[in-house]
Amino acid sequence: MYKQAIFGYTPMRQRALNIMIILGIDPGTQITGYGFIRKEPSHILALDYGCIRPPHALPLAERYRIIYESLVIIIDQHKPDIIAVESQFVLKNPQTAIKLGMAKGMAILAAAQRGIPVFEYAPTRAKMAVVGNGHASKWQVQKMIQILLHLPTPPEPEDAADALALAICHAQTGNNLCTNQFGVRSKTKRPTKRSLSAGE
Repeated sequence: MYKQAIFGYTPMRQRALNIMIILGIDPGTQITGYGFIRKEPSHILALDYGCIRPPHALPLAERYRIIYESLVIIIDQHKPDIIAVESQFVLKNPQTAIKLGMAKGMAILAAAQRGIPVFEYAPTRAKMAVVGNGHASKWQVQKMIQILLHLPTPPEPEDAADALALAICHAQTGNNLCTNQFGVRSKTKRPTKRSLSAGE
C-alpha cells in the first residue's frame, strides 16, 4: 500500500494557513475514481489520484464493501477537509441508478463517520469549472486537468480525471457549507496514480 506524507501539515495548521485538502470521488460499482488536491491561496496541487476496482465477479455486496474499505484507507491517509462527489443523474435503467447510488453511499458513509462535509456536483458543473464547457469531452477534461495541476501527463483512467475535476470544481465554487447536500458538518510533489483492488 503506497503511503505519502501530506507536506507535514495537520488539519489545524492547514486551516490556519488557508490550505484545504479536497477529495473528489466519481462513484461506480466497477470503477470508483478518486482524486486528492491541495488548495492553497494562490494555486492548487494534485496530491494523489487513482481508482478502486472491485473484482467484477464478486457479488454486489462484496464490491460495495471493497469500495467502502478502500475509501476509508485513502481518507484516513490523506485526511481531506472536504469531499466532493458526483451527483447521480437519472438513467433509463433504474437498476443501474440504484447500484450507482449505493456506490455513492459508501463514500458518504465513510465521510459521515469522520465528520467530513460532503458536497455534490453534477458532471456538467465539474466540466464547466475545469474546461469552461459543461459538455466537454473526456479528453478535453483530462488535458485541462493536466494543465491546471501541472501534471506530466493527462490523468488516467477517465474515472480518476473525473474525480479530480470534482475536487477542482469545489475548490473554485464550493466554499459555502450551505451548499452541502447531505447535512454533514466537520469540525511541488508529483502525485501518485494508483489502482486499489481487493486485498490492498
